[in-house]
Amino acid sequence: MLRLMIDENLPLAQEAFSEFGKIELHPGRAITKEMLRDVEVLIVRSVTPVNAALLEGTPVKFVGTATIGLDHVDVDYLREKNIFFANAAGSNANSVAEYIVAAILQHTSEKKLRLADLTIGIVGVGNVGRRVVRYAEALGMRVLQNDPPRQRAEKSKNFLSLDDLMQADIISLHTPLTTNGVDATFNLFDEKRLAQMKTGSLLINTARGGVVETTALKNVLNNGRLFANLDVWENEPEIDGDLLRQVEISTPHIAGYSYDGKINGTRQIYEALSEFDKRQQRWVVDKTKLPPPAKPRIEIEHRAEGTEETLRHIVMAAYDIGNDSAKLKAAITYSKQHRGRHFDELRKNYPVRWEFSSYKISANNLDEKLITTLRALGFEIDT
Repeated sequence: MLRLMIDENLPLAQEAFSEFGKIELHPGRAITKEMLRDVEVLIVRSVTPVNAALLEGTPVKFVGTATIGLDHVDVDYLREKNIFFANAAGSNANSVAEYIVAAILQHTSEKKLRLADLTIGIVGVGNVGRRVVRYAEALGMRVLQNDPPRQRAEKSKNFLSLDDLMQADIISLHTPLTTNGVDATFNLFDEKRLAQMKTGSLLINTARGGVVETTALKNVLNNGRLFANLDVWENEPEIDGDLLRQVEISTPHIAGYSYDGKINGTRQIYEALSEFDKRQQRWVVDKTKLPPPAKPRIEIEHRAEGTEETLRHIVMAAYDIGNDSAKLKAAITYSKQHRGRHFDELRKNYPVRWEFSSYKISANNLDEKLITTLRALGFEIDT
């Protein structure tokens, strides 16, 4: 039997991993080397730095992170020490893409913009970016794509240089955070890059905080030339209070926090640990035992304000991004430490959020174009 240390925010951890041995649950930021003296399996999320400082001298032989990103994991160290490693690539990609849809609709509603008039530039077209491309096209937007590694590998004309994306009305970031190499993304959007963006455009960052330079972004937001929607921040959880005040929509690194995405992450790490431990997979998610959406049926009439506002009302009924933003903005006046605790508490106690596919739309007199869009976004239509 194995001994497992698991981030307490991993959903269904006891159900999924109890067959492997003894489980200890702890806050991800509080996991220390001393806690791992008798631990062989470590399962984390993005808040736990996994490196030599944490693992050296411990018996850990399996590390799993139930996340897409790897910037918190020293993969080279794990490889050098022959520690089995698994991540949950793609697990919450759809959750992030739906967050982007909600953010776009919130922005266009507030600024009185038409989706069909807008161009979105997507930086990083991997698991998440691909879905954002698909959803943005379903919304009727013109889509530009930038992904240098894919462009080199595929030699596709679908990819443009980053310079060519700067005249987009919305730029959405979906890159990993890397500091070395030709495609390094640390502070990719610095003062020079932000100055190239179109006046009045919106920057959305759901990648990693370090992809955007905080001071440069504060300066450009302060002069009113751009808008920003941030889900990720430099120096989380003690985020910059001035930046929090300036951004249009601010959320505490929860874009990928749909319950579907979290469960996908647990399942993928369970499968990897089963492979590592050479045992047959027994656990499956019993959806009948999971909390359903509070209102799985969305009743909506065609609204007088038009198709796009109707679409926004439907999306907001499934996921109200403004509510998440208001909760984080409540910390604007807090001290740095208090703001950090608030940030982590919002993540720890994040309510169950189901993806669009869990909702059925009662479509009374909705036009075919809107129905097509809703289906493309994953909603079930009851006609």
